Amino acid sequence: MQRYFITGIGTDVGKTVISAIVTESLKADYWKPIQAGDLDYSDTDKVKALVSNQQSYFHKNAFALKTPMSPHAAAAIDGIEVKSKAINTPQNPTNNPFLVVEGAGGLLVPINNTETILDLIQPDDKVILVSRHYLGSINHTLLSAEVLKSRYKDISIGIIFNGEEHPTTESIIEKKTELPVLGRIDEDLDLTKETISRYAQKLKTALENL
Repeated sequence: MQRYFITGIGTDVGKTVISAIVTESLKADYWKPIQAGDLDYSDTDKVKALVSNQQSYFHKNAFALKTPMSPHAAAAIDGIEVKSKAINTPQNPTNNPFLVVEGAGGLLVPINNTETILDLIQPDDKVILVSRHYLGSINHTLLSAEVLKSRYKDISIGIIFNGEEHPTTESIIEKKTELPVLGRIDEDLDLTKETISRYAQKLKTALENL
């Protein structure tokens, strides 16, 4: 099973919307290993509500933490410890060839005193880095790309931009990272199944070729 790991350059950059688009595009299964906060309507619930196909299977979180904080802090409040070795790819009941894995926050968000979200990525994952346009996003995107490439030398990485087109920003990021740009979504998306399906079709070829 090929995993697509969705990460971002920070918090609230659009990872969950991108996860829904990628899940719909590939008719993939979906899994968010660590959910911190919003347990009544989690990111898994949000993605499920936006996906149209009947093939995708939605796996339970490995850790469902009550407080919307960094996982290491939320886990401490719950009196537990999150460890990467306890987060194993779930069983594949549908034999789906694709699994979308959504991270939490950015790559260096701690899950305990020694590990970060980066430690949840596997060397054979295809990683999608979500970059949202804001002042400072170039630096955050370049740092995220550098961290990924330093840890995983041969990993496949692609960038999806979130927001109105910024040619100078996007061109310098593409030049400096030497990573493929898979596409862009509008920041103020009308979040309906139809919109997600439209973007899923638009990004399908780029995702398959990553």
